[in-house]
Amino acid sequence: MATNTNTISDNQDLIDQAYEVMDGTSEQPNKTSKWEKWKANFKKRGWILVFILPALVYVIIFCYIPMYGILVAFQDYMPGDQIVGSGTVWVGFENFRTFFSNPNFWDYFMNTFILCIFGFIIGFPLPIIVALLLNSLRSKKVKKGLQILYYAPHFISLVVLVGMLKLIFGSDGLLDQLSIKMGGDVNGLKLFLSPEAFRPLFIFSGNWQDFGWSAIIYLAALSGVDPALHEAAKVDGASRFKRIFSVDLPAILPTIVMLMILSVGNLMNCGYEKVLLMQTSGNLPTSEILSTYVYTFGLVGGQYGVGTAAGLFNSVINVVLLVIANFTSKKLANQSMW
Repeated sequence: MATNTNTISDNQDLIDQAYEVMDGTSEQPNKTSKWEKWKANFKKRGWILVFILPALVYVIIFCYIPMYGILVAFQDYMPGDQIVGSGTVWVGFENFRTFFSNPNFWDYFMNTFILCIFGFIIGFPLPIIVALLLNSLRSKKVKKGLQILYYAPHFISLVVLVGMLKLIFGSDGLLDQLSIKMGGDVNGLKLFLSPEAFRPLFIFSGNWQDFGWSAIIYLAALSGVDPALHEAAKVDGASRFKRIFSVDLPAILPTIVMLMILSVGNLMNCGYEKVLLMQTSGNLPTSEILSTYVYTFGLVGGQYGVGTAAGLFNSVINVVLLVIANFTSKKLANQSMW
C-alpha cells in the first residue's frame, strides 16, 4: 500500500507540473543567476587579483612575448635580420642537423643529464628531510636559529659563492695550502682543474645554498597539520620518529608531489651561469653542457640558429619529462597539475 501511495503521489506531481507549464505559471530557471553571482563575487573580492598583476605582466613580457624567437632555430639568422619578413632565410632543420652532427653532442648531453639527475636525487629530498626535522624540534629558539642558519646561504650571489669555492678548493686555495704543509704534492690538489671534482663541487655547493630556502614551503605545509593528530598518535603510543611518517609526511605529500612534477619539468636546466663561472680549461670534459654550448656557439661564436636549436632541443626534453611526470603522478598518486 505504501508503494502504491508513493506512485500516485509522484504521478500527481508530474501532472501538476504539466498544468503549470501549460498555464505558464511554472518558475523558469534564472539563466543569469551564475553570471550575477560571479559579478557579485568579483566585485567583492576582485581587488585581490591586483596582487597577481605584476607576476602576470612579468610572465607575458619575459616568457610569452620572446617565444617567437624560437623561429631563429629554423633560419640562417644574423643580428639585424628580420625574424619574420621578406628577407628571412629559412633553412628548415639544418641547424638541428648541425647540432646533432657535432662530434661532442653526446658528451654535452650526458654531462647535462648526469649533472641534473644527481642534483635532483640529492637536492629534492634534502629540503623535505630538513623541514621534517626542524618541525619536530621542541625548542622554538633552536628551531629559529637553525632556520636562519639554513636560509642565509640562499642570499649569497653566485659570483660570491664561486669565489668562496675557489678560495677553498682552487689553486693555491685553503685545501692546497693544507695539503702542501702536510707533506702532499707541492703543486697542490688543484680541484678546479680536475674534471672529476667539478660535478661534486657543483652539486653539493648548489644544494648547500638552496636546501634551507626550499624547505620553507614544506615548513609552511607542516604548520597546517592539526595538533590533534599528534595528540592522538601519542595516545596510541607512537614515538616522535613514527609520528613523522604517520602524521607529518602524509600531510605534506600533495605538496611534495606538486613540487616533484615541477622539478622534473625543469630537470635539464642546470643553470649555465654557475657552470660558466666554475668552468676552467682543465674541467671542460665534464663542465661543457647544453646551456654552455648555447652560450659559446650561439652568442660568442655567432651561430645563432644552431644555438637556438640546441636551446629548443633542451626545452622540448623538459616538456616531455613534465608530461611523463604529470601522467605518472596522476596514475600512481591520483594527483596532477592538469
